Amino acid sequence: MSTTAQATVRDYYDALRNGDLLEPYFLEDESTVKFGISEELFGFERVREALRKQTETTADWTVESDRLEVAERDAFATFADEVTMAWTDTESGEDRRFETRWSGTLVRSAVERADDEQDWLFATMHVSTAREL
Repeated sequence: MSTTAQATVRDYYDALRNGDLLEPYFLEDESTVKFGISEELFGFERVREALRKQTETTADWTVESDRLEVAERDAFATFADEVTMAWTDTESGEDRRFETRWSGTLVRSAVERADDEQDWLFATMHVSTAREL
């Protein structure tokens, strides 16, 4: 994990591309919320379950960050980005691709590392796609 919020967001994108575990990036708390393109997850346990299933049923991720903006404060940070993402659904074999908007809040971990620094964790994450109405 990273000691800057911006590095945490970028590390998360890398973990998604690599098929790594994603749950360590989220705050283990009932207040944790993740909105995806077609889901709304309230509480860390639901987020963990959905991320595990996503990792098990998808492959060949592409994540292209186009406009990452991060603002760090003492105990929290906010982020927003425009992200092109694509993957293969391993159950159906279907390729998916979306132009998305990401935003959310990160908080400092309650656990200090050996170097007296704290990692950043997602408390909220919102991923949506803009479709013309």
